[in-house]
Amino acid sequence: MRVPIGDARKAVFGPLDDGAGRSAAVVRRLGSAIALGIVEHGEQLPSEARLAESLGVATVTLREALAELRSRGLVETRRGRGGGNFVRADERALAVLARGRLEELGTADLRELGDLRAAVSGTAARLGAARASGAQLDRLEELIERVGQAETATAQLRAEGRFHIALASAAQSVRLAMQEIELQTELGQVAWGVTRSAGQLRADLRAHRATVTAMRERDGDRARALVEHQIGVVTRRLVDAHVALTRAGRPGDAGEQVG
Repeated sequence: MRVPIGDARKAVFGPLDDGAGRSAAVVRRLGSAIALGIVEHGEQLPSEARLAESLGVATVTLREALAELRSRGLVETRRGRGGGNFVRADERALAVLARGRLEELGTADLRELGDLRAAVSGTAARLGAARASGAQLDRLEELIERVGQAETATAQLRAEGRFHIALASAAQSVRLAMQEIELQTELGQVAWGVTRSAGQLRADLRAHRATVTAMRERDGDRARALVEHQIGVVTRRLVDAHVALTRAGRPGDAGEQVG
């Protein structure tokens, strides 16, 4: 089974419902899409009129968002024949954008998003244990190996995002898969703001493998419990990173680091 990138693109270019009309919401949506690789480096975005219409925002709002992304080095605008707005997947720029978003979100927001992710992914793992095909489980294991073998942070985080989308798809539920895609586009960029140690990465990979093993053994309750626990770990990591960033911005706390 292939990860439903077509569905992910529909979610990215669908109408905004988080702060409608605000350029910041467009920056978040497109920033996450770039981070996850749903829109690729070098890809030309739709025309401004078409993109504004699909996102449900005014053209002037879209232009403000594109100007912000351009100033951050994530969009390049070319003039003349064959010109337009083109994606630039710059790791440093993504990390800066992620840290800004992570600092904006409150601990309550992060915990609520973590609760929603646990509900969606946990249910998907439980249903996938009963419904997933051998090919779907093989695909999940392939994506886990990609995470472990990735040579860059971008490749690692993108493979992990696709793992979660593929996990939701294994439940054979379109609604669950679309909900996971929406969560990934909302939170996808935030992961770039958190430093994961080699030990944390190994622990995350073990958790993912244990989940797929439980699904192969058709143990839905164990698969769900493993996923819910792992998302709890990641959520606490995000909350800790948020607190560290907040403290780093206060006088006397400038030396504190995330990770």
